[in-house]
Amino acid sequence: MLDFPLLSLLTFLPLVGAVFILSIRGTEQNVAQNARYTALYTSVFVFAISLYLYLKFDPLDPGFQFIEKIEWLPTLNISYSMGLDGISLFFVLLSTFLTPLCILASWKAVQTRVKEYMVAFLVLETLMIGTFCALDLVLFYVFFEAVLIPMFLIIGIWGGPRKIYASYKFFLYTLLGSVLMLLAMLMIYAEGGSTDIPTLMQNPLAANLQYWLFLAFFASFAVKMPMWPVHTWLPDAHVEAPTAGSVILAGVLLKMGGYGFLRFSLPMFPEASEYFAPFVMSLSVIAIIYTSLVALVQEDMKKLIAYSSVAHMGFVTLGIFSMTVEGIHGGVFQMISHGIISAALFLCVGVVYDRLHTREMGRYGGIVKNMPKYATVFMIFMLGSVGLPGTSGFIGEFLSLLGAYKVNILMSLLAATGMVLGAAYMLLLYRRVVFGPADNKDATEMKDLEPREVLILAPLAVLVILIGVYPAPLSARIEPSVKRLVTLYEDNLMKGRPTSYVEHGDAPSLQTAHLVKGAQN
Repeated sequence: MLDFPLLSLLTFLPLVGAVFILSIRGTEQNVAQNARYTALYTSVFVFAISLYLYLKFDPLDPGFQFIEKIEWLPTLNISYSMGLDGISLFFVLLSTFLTPLCILASWKAVQTRVKEYMVAFLVLETLMIGTFCALDLVLFYVFFEAVLIPMFLIIGIWGGPRKIYASYKFFLYTLLGSVLMLLAMLMIYAEGGSTDIPTLMQNPLAANLQYWLFLAFFASFAVKMPMWPVHTWLPDAHVEAPTAGSVILAGVLLKMGGYGFLRFSLPMFPEASEYFAPFVMSLSVIAIIYTSLVALVQEDMKKLIAYSSVAHMGFVTLGIFSMTVEGIHGGVFQMISHGIISAALFLCVGVVYDRLHTREMGRYGGIVKNMPKYATVFMIFMLGSVGLPGTSGFIGEFLSLLGAYKVNILMSLLAATGMVLGAAYMLLLYRRVVFGPADNKDATEMKDLEPREVLILAPLAVLVILIGVYPAPLSARIEPSVKRLVTLYEDNLMKGRPTSYVEHGDAPSLQTAHLVKGAQN
């Protein structure tokens, strides 16, 4: 099976399901029902293949596995190259896990153009998986950019009243940053003569180019995450997107920015990464505090969760640009945990929205009496978002803060205030929706979770607790790749500026040098 192209099968199988859906004929009702089942079966089968990859993945190998490489444009030295390491493995799993849940969540919520909706989601799944598997710059860019198209359609066709405005704002913001990244990729190809990502990770370009290339890639990844102050497209996109669109947007698409920093910025532009690290960490702290304060005054549940996503992504960039094993490990873990928890929170909002057709917190209250199952799972996800020990949210935030503390104590202390603010706005949300005064008769008459909704939310609740209590299955595969990344970053930095190291004992200490550089900046 090692010679079998598993990653290509995993990546393009959803497209087979999409083509099959396009060929369905019959009455509108039959076509819609067959499209739903085809999309569900296809996505479940894709998830099963990704689980097989997880089981076959060697946790002791920090490098890329399941590598596939075929000449694509031989005259230009561009290949179709795919592979997974311990970092990208879990983003692929996150994509394949959330897609069938999104299809189930849309089962009743989407009643118009169901066929096209399911095709859009399966195409989106192919592009998400391809982004995390690509080991060639050109291939990565094709997948990375093409993700915009199905998400633009999902928001623009099946979204809320201001869907056109939100979809265009999402598209233009992300496209602008990506154009700069494309120009940077062309420069890398011109200077390095290759688009092979593993090769480029081993051979960084000249220092004078790194700074401009870093900024070009940063423009794309910062918008994608999104970082403050280029985050303004996210609340609009979340509010107008259908529930499943918000789930994929928060659960997977935001992670592409953080993944890009790990795959490109640190290993390929080490000197620039070290130089700009204090700047990025400062933006991260501002994002954590500012968006947490904005979340506190929101009345729309989706907007509150959207702003909380910006704050949680702040912990990710804070950990990544600490350049420590603990910080980067925490950043990766935080992205995975946030992907699960934010997806679950948006699904919880979708449950009550389907019943009352409003997202205003003031329209709810006292539903703990008539919806005890919903109140229970909502509480689990709320506590996970707060970062309560014993939930998956705690591990990522703790490791990110630990990594930041080793480099800059002040940044770490300021970021820690975001955990307090996070507890404030999430507890406020839960109190007003679940325990508030039962003033609205419609809210107190809502029915509890139905079996389909239990099937969607129960696996997410189990994962939040299971990963929080026993994170070893994730850490065992993530940590070797993170250590390899940090070693690669240190080696590449030494190639460019060996004199920038500060002697510490018998060996040069990169962390000490990074601290001194950060203080100077």
